[in-house]
Amino acid sequence: MAFTAKDVMELREKTGVGMLDCKKALEQTDGNMEKAIEYLREKGMAAAAKKASRIAAEGVVDSYIHMGGKVGVLLEVNCETDFVAKSDAFKQLVHDIAMHIAAAKPEVVNIDEINPAVLEKEREIARAQAINEGKPEKVVDKIVEGRIKKYYKEVVLMEQQFVKDDSLTITQLVNNAVIKIGEKITVRRFVRFEMGEGLEKRKDDFVEEVKKQAQGM
Repeated sequence: MAFTAKDVMELREKTGVGMLDCKKALEQTDGNMEKAIEYLREKGMAAAAKKASRIAAEGVVDSYIHMGGKVGVLLEVNCETDFVAKSDAFKQLVHDIAMHIAAAKPEVVNIDEINPAVLEKEREIARAQAINEGKPEKVVDKIVEGRIKKYYKEVVLMEQQFVKDDSLTITQLVNNAVIKIGEKITVRRFVRFEMGEGLEKRKDDFVEEVKKQAQGM
């Protein structure tokens, strides 16, 4: 069963889940709205989204400094109560996300924080690449959207795969914590510092370092 952008919007309104996850749910269920809602509930996303309208004004600011002081991260994550903010489970979540940011180098927290001009430029580049590769015009738009989705995973924190467990995105990691803890949790903002910012470094090696360190904790 086919589905449209309107169906994706309707599913988002019913569940409060993000657009990309709603689209995936409809893809997985052949466009069946009820099955898509059930799919999201099974994944825990809908349950987490129900808490999205709550106020999360407590939380912590955590820091992560990679060994040797070459990379540092400051991260603010919010929750609903001071009790949860002081819990080990919440503190561990925040620290894991800070560690992830150090390794994965996201630029923004959410998709809607990307500069529209930058996103439009990425679309133009992706389209030009597809045309230069000789792709048929009828599939160019699909190729462009696929490459933009890949771009999101590169620069948007909540869309990235968690460095300690690449079966989870950061969104899924947070949603799992929401279900476990029982409160709304919001990643609000972060800043990442790297010695010699602007110089190319061994990113892949650094990611592996963080993974090995995390596994040994």
